[in-house]
Amino acid sequence: MPRTTKDRDGQVFAANRRALHEYQVIERIEAGIELYGSEVKSIRDSKMSLTEAYCQFRGDELFLYQAHVAEYVLAHARNHVTIRPRKLLLHRRELDRLSEAVRMEGLTIIPLKVYAKGGLIKVEIALCRGKKVHDKRASIKERDQKREIDRAIREHR
Repeated sequence: MPRTTKDRDGQVFAANRRALHEYQVIERIEAGIELYGSEVKSIRDSKMSLTEAYCQFRGDELFLYQAHVAEYVLAHARNHVTIRPRKLLLHRRELDRLSEAVRMEGLTIIPLKVYAKGGLIKVEIALCRGKKVHDKRASIKERDQKREIDRAIREHR
């Protein structure tokens, strides 16, 4: 049976797991993304990587850079460039607020995941602050302690 768009709602096509280790997330925002048809097909096949991706303002518009979307095999001559700047779609007041935070507070905008919502492809971006080495160590230590506690609880039952 063919999958409908409702079946795909919430499906995550690509995630940037390393970003949560490297950055402290201050705020998460959902954004639309401007794509070509072959890019949409390729993303729906989960052929996308956000590993090196970041967001940056060009003028008063926000773009996604270094996001790799593999070529769609069936597109032939009408294929897209795999790495290109892709415009993110947000309301003007959201763009102004993000721009101000980046300029004044020295924060960074990082894409966290790409997913389906209502038949559209959305990008979850986050306003982040870079972690220091000791913050990363503290996060790892905290995660290990939580894992040990959970393991002890399971063994106790």
